[in-house]
Amino acid sequence: MQTQDLVTLVPWTFIIQIINLFIQVYLIKKFLFKPINEILEKRRNLADKEIKEAREAKDEADSLKVQYEDSLTNAHAEAAQIVSDAQKEAQQKADTLVHEAEAEAQSIKARAAADIEQEKKKAINEAKDEIGSLAMEIAGKVVEKEISESDHKKLIDDFITKVGA
Repeated sequence: MQTQDLVTLVPWTFIIQIINLFIQVYLIKKFLFKPINEILEKRRNLADKEIKEAREAKDEADSLKVQYEDSLTNAHAEAAQIVSDAQKEAQQKADTLVHEAEAEAQSIKARAAADIEQEKKKAINEAKDEIGSLAMEIAGKVVEKEISESDHKKLIDDFITKVGA
């Protein structure tokens, strides 16, 4: 009886199978792995490009946000400055108007005081003229007649009542 080996190794079959394996690996590598790797590389490049564009867009958006915030801050500061300038200008105009009104009031007071002084001088001059004419009248009466003490007193009282009126 002959025993048959369950596992036998035929050298030529083994060598041909090894060569067949290397040929399959080479063909798979050349026709399958290379195109797949190229597709994967293209996808990786596309994803990197999109990520880069997204970062650039984010950076640009951040820059625009900073510019907007700066513009907004500047606008608020400019508005506050405009309001402040307007308030100062209004205050200056109000002060100018008050000073002009005070100057005009002083001028009116000065003119009124001058008018009062002039009227006072005029009244004094008129009183002097009247006193002078009364004195002349009294002197004329004294010259016409010799006056007694009682007549003299009466003339003085008449003179005082005329001056008082």
